[in-house]
Amino acid sequence: MMNHFSALGITPQILEVLDRLHFETPTPIQHQSIPPCLAGSDVIGIAQTGTGKTLAYALPMIQRFQTMQGHGLILLPTRELALQVDEAIRKIAKQFGMGTVVLIGQESMGRQLEALRRRPRIFVATPGRLLDHLQRRTLSLHHVKILVLDEADRMLDMGFAPQINRIFGSLPGERQTLLYSATMPSGIVRIAASHMKLPVRVEVAPSGTAPEKVEQEIIVVHKESKQALLETILQEHAGTVLVFARTKRGANKICRNLFHKGFESAEIHSNRTQSQRQKALEGFRRGRHRILVATDIASRGLDISHISLVINYDLPDNSEDYVHRIGRTARAGREGKAISFATPDQRNNIRGIEKLIRKTLKIVSKKPFSLSPEIFSARPAVPHRRGRHSFFRRR
Repeated sequence: MMNHFSALGITPQILEVLDRLHFETPTPIQHQSIPPCLAGSDVIGIAQTGTGKTLAYALPMIQRFQTMQGHGLILLPTRELALQVDEAIRKIAKQFGMGTVVLIGQESMGRQLEALRRRPRIFVATPGRLLDHLQRRTLSLHHVKILVLDEADRMLDMGFAPQINRIFGSLPGERQTLLYSATMPSGIVRIAASHMKLPVRVEVAPSGTAPEKVEQEIIVVHKESKQALLETILQEHAGTVLVFARTKRGANKICRNLFHKGFESAEIHSNRTQSQRQKALEGFRRGRHRILVATDIASRGLDISHISLVINYDLPDNSEDYVHRIGRTARAGREGKAISFATPDQRNNIRGIEKLIRKTLKIVSKKPFSLSPEIFSARPAVPHRRGRHSFFRRR
């Protein structure tokens, strides 16, 4: 079968493990990404979170390391995401005697040193903690043969560009570099031009494209009516909901108001301790909280498959964050919905989002809270194509 992993060049030994773990049919990003990764090419993969990116780079890495010496390094923006990726990779890598280690902040340095002494083949790390080890000389990257930058645009958004450049300076020139991102901002283009060799670009959807199975709506509303509108939508929607606020203060206020109205909700933002955030996430995953209120920074690395509705209580500061936010729903083949609250002065913000996703968003009315959709009705048509960068090889 052409859609089975065997058609992509995966060895019988790994296929047996995949069968035991019930991975039978590759996702689109796996189908496009695995062959060039196995061939040793540098690869840029454009795909949303929740599309199977981890196996897209992990399977080729594990297979190549069966016949090749060296280490793999996977860089991720958040500790939560690093833990999730390590858990997924370890299930397969351990079947072939390959150890992994997670190098993240807020974890015991002593335990990490002990894990490094066991000579793992694959390092899963956040940039800050990896640099801590490099500065202490408790880790060398001289033998890294495969580098993965996962959620690369998120890392740049979070200000990790200087750390990433320092890490590149510690890596050998002869290596394979794999970069995965949901969008293709200029910072990613610069990384590709400076640190990758004729990268093959594979796309599940064009850069900036919103997930296909997300129904998107805009409601034009005055700021003072947002909370009442939110409560009305939550009363009408029975599923799990992720609410995005622009600031941590705003997230706290929204969650507090919802709690007083009897809604089971939790909050994650930088004013919460790591244990508080973990407790909130676990409660949301297990259904103790139906509603999670989050800021962009705190939500990075969230991998929760059952979110049925995303509400942008505040529009994000940049259009790329809109794509990441709504990508939290419609995961793993499911359908989802995203509702964004826009104030009358945010017409240009909506236009920027539409330009990025190359789609005109539907303006809907929600009486008695919303304003007339006619406020945004004079928007110019959205172009459907834009230029590509010339140094990529395309499949």
